[in-house]
Amino acid sequence: MDLSSKTVTTIDEYISRFDENTQKLLQDIRQCIREAAPGAEEKISYQMPTFVLNGNLVHFAAYSGHIGFYPAPSGIEAFKDRLSEYKWAKGSVQFPIHKPMPFDLISEIVRFRAEENEVKSKNIPKRKK
Repeated sequence: MDLSSKTVTTIDEYISRFDENTQKLLQDIRQCIREAAPGAEEKISYQMPTFVLNGNLVHFAAYSGHIGFYPAPSGIEAFKDRLSEYKWAKGSVQFPIHKPMPFDLISEIVRFRAEENEVKSKNIPKRKK
């Protein structure tokens, strides 16, 4: 894995830095997020793959031994019972690379976050010009 100091600007660049197995896993997670939130846009934020839909939706990143998934504190709180088998914190969860990836759960969390962002976007008063 090439984790040199070179910054990445696309998710494809980010994924290309890892070994073949990790690349496949990252592409599968990316596709899972795309399917759960088809209107979301991709970008790199905090040097991690990020999806944006009415604000930050989720981030994900590969580490040695796990995939970090960052659905904001609300995404963790709403699913904490189902995340109990994983190491998690206020706004993140670690999915071990050596175990099956919980794609159904990831999809549910992404859909939850997309709905949450949609509601928030409608409640924000527009600025006066």
